[in-house]
Amino acid sequence: MIASDVDGTLLGPLEVLSERTIGVVRRVAAAGVPFVLASGRPPRWIAPIATPLGLTGYAVCANGAVLYEIGTDRIVAIHGLLEPQLLHDTVSALDHALPGCRFAAERVGESALDPEMRNFVIEPDYHNPWGDHEGTEAPRAEVLGHPAIKLLISRRGMNSDEMARAAREVLDGSVDITYSTNTGLIEIAAHGITKATGLAEVAERLGVPAERVIAFGDMPNDVEMLRWAGHGVAMANGHRYALDVADEVTAPNSEDGVAQVLERWF
Repeated sequence: MIASDVDGTLLGPLEVLSERTIGVVRRVAAAGVPFVLASGRPPRWIAPIATPLGLTGYAVCANGAVLYEIGTDRIVAIHGLLEPQLLHDTVSALDHALPGCRFAAERVGESALDPEMRNFVIEPDYHNPWGDHEGTEAPRAEVLGHPAIKLLISRRGMNSDEMARAAREVLDGSVDITYSTNTGLIEIAAHGITKATGLAEVAERLGVPAERVIAFGDMPNDVEMLRWAGHGVAMANGHRYALDVADEVTAPNSEDGVAQVLERWF
């Protein structure tokens, strides 16, 4: 089984898939080898990546909180929901540790875009590093008032490394803190929920042992996945945390590092 992060790994610097990467992923699928997207992205952001790659199987979304079946547009499993009380307690602690931070909540229903649900709710002045073009703005009480698969925290003027260090000092292991960009955004998940736990579920469903998995990633939210897989591959453009735990470092995403490795076999 092949597992890959999306942003900074499978996508190039301009956030597009190269023809070389598309070609090798399609050859992987044609050979009958499962190719699983493992991303911090929510299910609603999977189709633009999966469609050109021809993927219809599983995707591990929201850093392991959601297992999504692409071809049927179905949420297969949800793990580690953040309940409102935990959200409120977490935000109260972060308000002291990161004054001026703003919050958003990612929610999921039965499909990638559930018409019965507001999937992404943000409070005023929340800053999205990928562009402030989505999300339903709402008061903080509404952001925290329903179960979420992920809590996102933005803070202008800080990088994500600094934010994560400050958050860990006050949250004390009650939740898991990670990030997929270093531009002032951290992500909160239920304790013990990672891309590795999500991929382990996929591997069990498909009957693939962990030692037969190759995983690719570049950021701190990929660390557990790279450790878990039989062969963990970090991108040369990756964060030092990913580079430190990888079995191999491939070329950067700007040079199709994922494709360079997979072309050994496909």
